[in-house]
Amino acid sequence: MRTNYCGLIDSKYLNQMVTLYGWVHRRRDHGGVIFIDMRDREGLVQVVCDPDNVTAFQSAEKIRNEFVLKITGTVRHRPAGTANPNLVSGEIEVLVQSIEILNASLTPPFLMDDENLSEAVRLEHRYLDLRRPQMQANLRLRYKVAMAVRVFLDQHGFIDIETPMLTKSTPEGARDYLVPSRVNIGHFFALPQSPQLFKQLLMIAGFDRYYQITKCFRDEDLRADRQPEFTQIDIETSFLNETQIMVLMEEMICGLFKSVMNIDLPNPFPRLTYAEAMSRYGSDKPDMRVPLVLTELTDVMRDVEFKVFREAAQKPGGRVAALRVPAGGELSRKEIDDYTSFVAIYGAKGLAYIKVNALEKGLEGLQSPILKFLPETVIKVILERTGAKDGDLIFFGADKAHVVNEALGALRAKAGHDRGLAEAGWKPLWVIDFPMFEHDDEENRWKALHHPFTSPADGHEDLLETDPGKALSKAYDMVLNGSEIGGGSVRIHRQEVQSKVFRALNIGAEEAHEKFGFLLEALQYGAPPHGGIAFGLDRVVTMMTGEESIRDVIAFPKTQRAQCLLTHAPSGVGEKQLRELHIKLRHVEALKS
Repeated sequence: MRTNYCGLIDSKYLNQMVTLYGWVHRRRDHGGVIFIDMRDREGLVQVVCDPDNVTAFQSAEKIRNEFVLKITGTVRHRPAGTANPNLVSGEIEVLVQSIEILNASLTPPFLMDDENLSEAVRLEHRYLDLRRPQMQANLRLRYKVAMAVRVFLDQHGFIDIETPMLTKSTPEGARDYLVPSRVNIGHFFALPQSPQLFKQLLMIAGFDRYYQITKCFRDEDLRADRQPEFTQIDIETSFLNETQIMVLMEEMICGLFKSVMNIDLPNPFPRLTYAEAMSRYGSDKPDMRVPLVLTELTDVMRDVEFKVFREAAQKPGGRVAALRVPAGGELSRKEIDDYTSFVAIYGAKGLAYIKVNALEKGLEGLQSPILKFLPETVIKVILERTGAKDGDLIFFGADKAHVVNEALGALRAKAGHDRGLAEAGWKPLWVIDFPMFEHDDEENRWKALHHPFTSPADGHEDLLETDPGKALSKAYDMVLNGSEIGGGSVRIHRQEVQSKVFRALNIGAEEAHEKFGFLLEALQYGAPPHGGIAFGLDRVVTMMTGEESIRDVIAFPKTQRAQCLLTHAPSGVGEKQLRELHIKLRHVEALKS
């Protein structure tokens, strides 16, 4: 029976007999003495096999990487000068008395401490990848985060209630994953994009404070921070307004970072309106470690000769803005071209700039191909508003406001980090006062910016019918270092207000009843004021570990093509199963066309 974990043995166990189980991390033969670095979930310990112990030594000669062993031996000091300060067990070693090989291993496709592995190889052999110390640490931290959240919510009266995984398809912004029903021919379940409707029903049912750490599913294009199945910390509460909810959740996140990472986050978090965030940072999730801001120039560009600026300034919903990069004048032509290619990802058609070489020389001290198209008075305004100094570079964006915001907002973050301007540490904030709706120009209709169950701001209910574009909501996002880690809102708890929102979204009474009839009916039976928030557990843990992809904090993730390289899912199924579901596949060639 195991007496200790390998990675937890230290000098207090000197001269004691221990029994260990684990894997061979590495085997070394040093002039007849065999050393084994033995690994389990807690870390490494050095094991020594002396040739005087003939039986144990013969077993040690057979051992290779990733063999599973049972070892019994005596803890002793390592020889002088060989201690490893990076290990808990670094001052000791275990002199083997007996070795039992519990299972052999094929030569693994990679070493457990190899730092240059392709992700495809890692995901194909995920059970081996998860043995690596880095992955072990990541998943243990994920567990600590989940436990800290559970403890906090339990202490504040929240109860964990499960909601269905097989539910009704409702429009929530992304494609649903559909599950055909064998019993109800031609009908489908949907996997939940979130438990949104059910947690509202739980508030109507009187449970008052609910939470759930749950899987959610979205069939959408994937990036490093997206997965088809992801984990939400889902929270809902009754009889609290948006300020009270934010204060409570801020306390939870501060406690989480303190207990898991011993980090003190600022308290209270700064708050920024959506309008301010977009105006100053071009993003509703700005990275506040970067001190750069956008400068509004639309008003002074309406009559300039430079067509790109003039047309954007005159266009309804257009914007011209600038981004000053301190000491950016030292950027090479190639670096500027690289930034131009970068903003093109976000729809920008180009990236005009002015290099500020010497302000005291006036126009002669500036360098840019666009200077000849701008009046001196406009150039003066640009320099004054941006606060330009010698050596700076000023980038410009001119297009529809959303294109300018996305392009310059992304450039702000990238240039800030590239140029070493970003501060160290953690910079959280709340973004509040979101618009209720955003306009879809292609479909010429309003769409919910968050979701259609978000409550309008006080006094904005009438705008739902008269001027939806001006209606603000009681929505709030928690942002940390440029990532949205949580988003929520106060919900609509009165049926007549919910119906107004549906009408603004061009969802007729019949469609509303078909898709949300159960919620609309429930709202008529004494629904309490309620609201909540959902945090992305995967994203929070990714940021804590410093990983670049949420795949590195999920035990068995999918690739960017939504595939599992380990199990080869998704996969085809047999004709018998399809017949039971009354499904007939179109010919593969027809699908390709």
